[in-house]
Amino acid sequence: MKHVTFAAFLAVSGQGAFASCSDTAVTVIGDFGQARFKVNVADTNETRARGLMFVEEMSILEGMLFVYDGPVRATFWMKNTLIPLDMLFADETGTIVTLHENAVPGDETTIDGGEGVLAVLEINGGVADRLGIEVGDVLQHPVFGDAAEAPCE
Repeated sequence: MKHVTFAAFLAVSGQGAFASCSDTAVTVIGDFGQARFKVNVADTNETRARGLMFVEEMSILEGMLFVYDGPVRATFWMKNTLIPLDMLFADETGTIVTLHENAVPGDETTIDGGEGVLAVLEINGGVADRLGIEVGDVLQHPVFGDAAEAPCE
């Protein structure tokens, strides 16, 4: 029931879950349906290193998309991060290959997303579970280009 209630919230939130691709939005597509998150893109060493450090709150449908120049072994930590986060690690096709839920604020333990990661979507902790997002679901964003499992129109 929690998935249905939250999905209903998304459907009436005015975020346009079925809108076309944008550099400032990521759509997650899975068996649960679709959810669109407004994102800031971290695509330089500096912006990736800073990430969501010192952010005190984030809207339920916001996040940060970390983008790499090519597939990497992606590792994260929560140093200086003040809010719990879900991390969705995606390969070159946008397919979620690793999902780390409810990363603990301030925890310096390494979170390993594995090899072959092109992008990581960080969203509020608990949202992935509430929506029913799982490994194998797909991120839609222009960064995945021609290899995308869910190509942009």
